[in-house]
Amino acid sequence: MQIIEKFIDYGRMVKFSHSLFALPFAGLAAILAFLESDLMLRDIIRLSVLIIVAMISARSAAMGFNRYIDSEMDEKNPRTSDREIPKGKISPASVLFFIGLSSFVFLFSSYLINMLCFVLAFPVLFILFFYSLAKRFTLLCHFILGIAISLAPLGAWIAIREEFDWIPMLFSLGLFLHIAGFDILYAIQDMDFDKSANLHSIPARLGETNSYRLAIASHIISLAFFVFAGYVAMLGWIYYLSLAVVVLLLIEEHKISHDYAKRLLPPRFYQINSFISLIIFLGILIDRWSEVLNKLELLVRL
Repeated sequence: MQIIEKFIDYGRMVKFSHSLFALPFAGLAAILAFLESDLMLRDIIRLSVLIIVAMISARSAAMGFNRYIDSEMDEKNPRTSDREIPKGKISPASVLFFIGLSSFVFLFSSYLINMLCFVLAFPVLFILFFYSLAKRFTLLCHFILGIAISLAPLGAWIAIREEFDWIPMLFSLGLFLHIAGFDILYAIQDMDFDKSANLHSIPARLGETNSYRLAIASHIISLAFFVFAGYVAMLGWIYYLSLAVVVLLLIEEHKISHDYAKRLLPPRFYQINSFISLIIFLGILIDRWSEVLNKLELLVRL
């Protein structure tokens, strides 16, 4: 039972359930790359497993580092004081071991994917860790988080195609600004604490009104990138219908943020963000469903 409880504590520390947000974006890039590849079915299965392992381990390392670095601030912040390190459920030494293990798994799985992924894994890990420090000296921290998470589509494409391409880059740019806008809204609830702790979040430095404006602008531009990505990838009306649903969800997300202002945001605020990635993924999957089936049937026969 103690082992299970420890696993639960570590899962809560890194917010394992939130890993599901970036996976659909990696999945949509993997689908589009798969349709343009000459890989055999066994290679597709192997790469899919490795992509999932790499993404989960990279995010676990990044979140573990974030919790370790911010443990003293988390203890002082009423919203985060019950996290696992401040509460003593997980020791700092254990977190360091967890970060090292997760980093190793990420680097090793990247090596097993291909050499380009392995070489790029080191700067990716640096960016993931750097975000946790950014709030201490720049209000661009929200956009640095956006960069870190936006690497998911590009990384999945490189894993399968071993090359850069405009299609995943456009999806990554859309995800970059989407995450930045979300994180600005998220940071409003900590605005007063960030001011007192001399942290450089946009809400703490530019105020609540300007934060809402920047979040809206980020989300509008991110939608433009998603539209352009669909055009370049020659996606059909089902994909654009999914983006229309995303617009409605973003409106609801902003409404919740306004309603709760500087108070603790409710769970549905985070759930909406997870739905957005899943809806865009499903839009692409359904749009290309017949092509995916035909390709799979062909590979099974080989």
